[in-house]
Amino acid sequence: MSKEPPRRPSIHDLKPIAVPKIGHWIGGVVLAVFAVIFLQVLVTNKNMQWGVVAEYMLSPAILSGLGMTLLLTFLAMVLGLAIGVVLAIMRLSSSRVFQSVSWGWIWFFRGVPPLVQMIFWYNLALLLPELAIGVPFGGPKLVAWQTNDLITPFSAAIMGLAFTESAYAAEMIRAGIQAVNVGQTEAAATLGMTRGQTLRRIVLPQALRIVIPPIGNDTISMLKFTSLVSVLALPDLLYSAQMVYARTYQTVPLLIVATIWYLVLTTVLTVIEHAVEHRLKSEHPRAGSRKSRGILSFRLFAYQQEAL
Repeated sequence: MSKEPPRRPSIHDLKPIAVPKIGHWIGGVVLAVFAVIFLQVLVTNKNMQWGVVAEYMLSPAILSGLGMTLLLTFLAMVLGLAIGVVLAIMRLSSSRVFQSVSWGWIWFFRGVPPLVQMIFWYNLALLLPELAIGVPFGGPKLVAWQTNDLITPFSAAIMGLAFTESAYAAEMIRAGIQAVNVGQTEAAATLGMTRGQTLRRIVLPQALRIVIPPIGNDTISMLKFTSLVSVLALPDLLYSAQMVYARTYQTVPLLIVATIWYLVLTTVLTVIEHAVEHRLKSEHPRAGSRKSRGILSFRLFAYQQEAL
């Protein structure tokens, strides 16, 4: 029997050999050294006063400020998103007046820092001592209020935060609406749905799913922006910590308390954001895919049956 000639090795038979990456090892060692030094400073530095930190972590003053921070974040996001939806719809309107008003609002409140806004709203009485509802251009007043009675530190903070959020939310929601397939609105129009029904039942639900991840990031940013209200003497988390260390002169431990609470809250919000984003990706198909078109066809068919 003749023996088969030995097969020549091909390029596919070659096995890659890992080349040692000296730079990675050196960089890892340097970072590890810095991490150990940082932990050593945290643990061994007596000026950190971890006992004081533990004492004030759950103190009533700090927890009260924590509740105010959460309330400001919630109200600012709800009001900002509500105004942002209206602004986004106005921006996409065929009316030049609506487009101009929406663009002007977004331009102004994206350009002025929220801290400047809060200070301005708090001092609005210097510009308008009285706020009234009535006939314009010198007509009779139906209802009037003193501006100082309406513009409290809390309302000034909400206005500054919510108006800033509305400008950014409007652009995100507008981008989400424009990302929805135009064919879906055309299909809805063929079934006799009005533009309002199409926007409310077809476009906005899909657009909101698209913009939920950036809105989650905005919520985390808003949580940190609430620390600006300390300039209005509003007892949020940071201002509460400042009031305590102004009395006890334990500045560093109280700042560490506020820092830990901010880290805890941002971590919780990040976990919630990732969970919601993952659930939306798994439960809702991508806009324009075959499955999403099938779901849309089913919804349009159900709407047609209701109309009949």
